[in-house]
Amino acid sequence: MKLLIQRTFLSFLFLFSLISLSAQDLYITGGSYFDVASGEMIKNQGIVIRSGKFVNINQALTSTEGYEVLTLNDNQYLLPGIFDLHAHYRVTFDGVRRDEVEANPVIFLANGVTSTFPGGEIQPEVMLEARRKIDRGEKIGARIHSSGPYFGTAFPAWNRGTTIEDIYNTVDKWAELGVSGFKAKGISPVLLKALIERAHMHGLPVTGHLGSGFRNTVNPRDAITMGIDRIEHFLGGDALPNTQSAYATLQNLDVNDPAIDKQIDHFITNGIFFDATLTAYGYYGHREEFYDHWHDERKYLTPYAFEITKETRQELGMFQKIFDVKKVTIKKYFDKGGKITLGTDHPSVGEYIPGFSAHREMEALVSIGIPNAEVLKIATINGAQALRKSDILGSIAVSKLADAFVVTGNPLDEITNTRNVLTVIKGGKVYDSKTLLKSVEGKMGPKDEEDWKN
Repeated sequence: MKLLIQRTFLSFLFLFSLISLSAQDLYITGGSYFDVASGEMIKNQGIVIRSGKFVNINQALTSTEGYEVLTLNDNQYLLPGIFDLHAHYRVTFDGVRRDEVEANPVIFLANGVTSTFPGGEIQPEVMLEARRKIDRGEKIGARIHSSGPYFGTAFPAWNRGTTIEDIYNTVDKWAELGVSGFKAKGISPVLLKALIERAHMHGLPVTGHLGSGFRNTVNPRDAITMGIDRIEHFLGGDALPNTQSAYATLQNLDVNDPAIDKQIDHFITNGIFFDATLTAYGYYGHREEFYDHWHDERKYLTPYAFEITKETRQELGMFQKIFDVKKVTIKKYFDKGGKITLGTDHPSVGEYIPGFSAHREMEALVSIGIPNAEVLKIATINGAQALRKSDILGSIAVSKLADAFVVTGNPLDEITNTRNVLTVIKGGKVYDSKTLLKSVEGKMGPKDEEDWKN
């Protein structure tokens, strides 16, 4: 009970800090807005934002005195802020990994990605400080719904002698620091069960990049039975035997195997969210159209980083095969009514920058046959629900925090119109997308060799 009371108090402080930072009262007139309940664009009569929250939707004001007014034309659309639930801030250069918090938070925000769940942090203390600065208004950036350190061998400082008591202590520490959930990767069944149980005591969800059960990994099937809330990347189940690694099986998976449908039913019965991360696998395979550059993303790298990352990608046949499998299984999952979230899983290696990748993921989901309106829901309200924050975020609705962005062109007609970001609103504060991006050009990565290694 003490833990739950403490968690409730922390949630109140978190919400208070988000609201109190609102800088202006705003009135949005004209254009249309996306209604997640109906999946339709609604002609906007007027949207009122006060103290960082939506207070009136589709109601015209008789007087705009005291309001900043944002006027949209008929070809401009207001969308709820995007949730990226696999939003790595990690940047890797010369084998050294760091969570980059100078440019990444701004680039996410400029792309309409107003909420990010890092999905495992290499430097959790660095991410915590960045989150606090953003929440206090000392730094511009997307909301960081902290995940704390990886639980498992993906965390550089992971101790292979970790005990259940160690798990409890780590969960308690990071829950007190205000994380929004945890992620496991490279964890044993015993420790995953302990993580889930302890996280749930704090009212926090757990997600996992899991395996097949091979060599003491955890199959998603068994993690769901343990009570996990979300699964990353692949569905698992009996189609992934524990006699070899998940990746070895996925390359040659029979997409018509009845075990896949059985596992999807297991997800749905237990209310599990599936973070599809489709483009993360296609990145290393043959490129589809949605990998085309519509923006020069490399301009955000420092000159030194730009030079050392000119040749960053090698095509991997294994990932192309997995990509082709995922396209089929994700569509099956959607068709059966499974809950999907948007996750990019794009730590920067110099070619593609997280933030922009959210729009590629939406295009990829549409390309496999998911309707545009459903993809917009996947990118917004589904993410909020998965993080247990749909009461305050995820849609343009009265009493919710005013996170949204304006694009040119209707995404229901062409999903790539989400790329055409003009204006971003976070907590009622208005940002110009181009100005945000300009402010971080040349700032991502090391300035020189010594800068990155020290």
